[in-house]
Amino acid sequence: MPAPKTYAAVVADEQDPVLGSPLNPANNLNETSPFLRNIDGGNGEQGARTAGWDGAADFDGLPWWQVPSVTWLLVPFFIFAMAFGGMIVPKLNLIVDLVCRKHFADETLLDPNFTFIPVVLGADNPQCFIPEVKKSVSMFTMAINLTVGILSAFTAPKFGQLSDRAEIITILCAKYPDVVHYNWLIAAAVCDGLTGSFTAGSILSNSYASDCTPPSKRAVVIGRLHACLFTGLAVGPLLAGFLVAATGTLLSVFYALLICHIFFLFFVGFVVPESLSKQRRLRAQKEHAEEQDDRRARGTWLAPLHVANVLAPLKALWPTKAGSSPALRRNLVALATIDMIIAGVAMSVGTVLLLYCESDDTWGWGTVESSRFISLLSWVRVFVLLAILPAINHFFRVRPNARRARASGTAVPDTNQGADTLDIWLLRTALVSDILGGTGYMLARHEGVFVFAGMLTAMGGLGGATVQAALTKHVPSQQVGQLLGAIGLLQALSRIVGPIAFNSLYAVTVGSFDTAIFALLVSLFLLAFLATWLVRPHVYLKHDEEPIGEDEPVGEEEPLLQEQRGRSAVESQVAASG
Repeated sequence: MPAPKTYAAVVADEQDPVLGSPLNPANNLNETSPFLRNIDGGNGEQGARTAGWDGAADFDGLPWWQVPSVTWLLVPFFIFAMAFGGMIVPKLNLIVDLVCRKHFADETLLDPNFTFIPVVLGADNPQCFIPEVKKSVSMFTMAINLTVGILSAFTAPKFGQLSDRAEIITILCAKYPDVVHYNWLIAAAVCDGLTGSFTAGSILSNSYASDCTPPSKRAVVIGRLHACLFTGLAVGPLLAGFLVAATGTLLSVFYALLICHIFFLFFVGFVVPESLSKQRRLRAQKEHAEEQDDRRARGTWLAPLHVANVLAPLKALWPTKAGSSPALRRNLVALATIDMIIAGVAMSVGTVLLLYCESDDTWGWGTVESSRFISLLSWVRVFVLLAILPAINHFFRVRPNARRARASGTAVPDTNQGADTLDIWLLRTALVSDILGGTGYMLARHEGVFVFAGMLTAMGGLGGATVQAALTKHVPSQQVGQLLGAIGLLQALSRIVGPIAFNSLYAVTVGSFDTAIFALLVSLFLLAFLATWLVRPHVYLKHDEEPIGEDEPVGEEEPLLQEQRGRSAVESQVAASG
């Protein structure tokens, strides 16, 4: 009979005096143990990346095109993000133009003597930025976001793909504005939501990165994905503006986005290798089957309701198995709340922010100026995620681990051991930057000050990558997908609550207290900052796994292999410190 699995909420006792990281290395070697070459052939960067991490052994012996790596995702995720970023300004301006045409047409019906400047789709139409139109646009975009958010709350925890049908409907609305009512854009939102929307694509990409990355490098790797996202957000609007200028029509942008969506779908479906090894899939399937059997054995009449419960994935944030602790649950809930605020604000504030900037009462920006602003902020985030975050990780994680390995001759295990002190302070720093930037938005009376405030909020781009990496460190590797599914559900819910809060507030205060949206922004980031003080470092759920499968290596050779891997890990960690 197989040994039962045991869970324990662990709090590390002996800690590094600088980072607070646990000093509990494994694979002890004596002073006569020689340093050997990595028997897996992993030297240099690859060896450093997997030093002390057991997950690397899952893919030993596979050809390079079957070995999962975040590198596989960089190009398709960049295309994915570029399509998303390139759509923001053109789609908003298309909605403004369509709503404006309808508004003036209705005014003409009420007053035949009413005259107005014709609305040209894709052109700058300053006559449209009047309070009545802005209120209608705000409420309509809220309806779109609510539709996507509600539907993706059901689908994002389970799967996610981009739907090319959403772009087809948008193209029809732009091509035949007098025939296809702009309310058909709600149908596009339905297609988007049913396929998980951007939330599912982002969460699944982060889950893939977590599967094939050791915990100490996870924040950096997820940061690279976020950098791809913001690079796409920077390049997308510029390319969209170029296409509009070159073709003279908004339709060219949406045709290009349709091609990007199809490319992403086929590349991820047929080229990117699976991130879960057969052994880990079997283990996850076995645990799921045991859970289902246990639920059926209880035989309560509530079982069908549990299956249909859209909030069921949130149980991953509240583990109650033997050995779990209040500290673990508090960490997970606090970090999930912070992530929900960061993601919700990012997905909800964009529309009202652009409406604020393009208003004649503020800066009077057009499509070009708004696209440049989004691109600038995105490039700042890219710099932070590709330069500052890796540097911090190298000097405060990689080098200290290498020093300890060199001093003790022992490989420091790279395992899930909860969020460390560096994670928590990175998160606090990012949120302080967001708070200062939001305050700058609210107080800015000059365009340059407003742009500088935006750059401060862009520095807060550290927060998204840090909080998601920190969350994955609290659970065993085979539960990361379930945890990120719960995070995806919360992000989808934030797309429901966020638009109601920001768009409704803007619609009520436009023309009287336009900066009220920034006061709400600062309040939310302040709440997230306070939540960071509830997070306790090095609290995690330890999972003692039983062997799965009959073909696992056993016998006299296994201890020797483990010893050699331990020696190789020390060498790789020392090399990684440079």
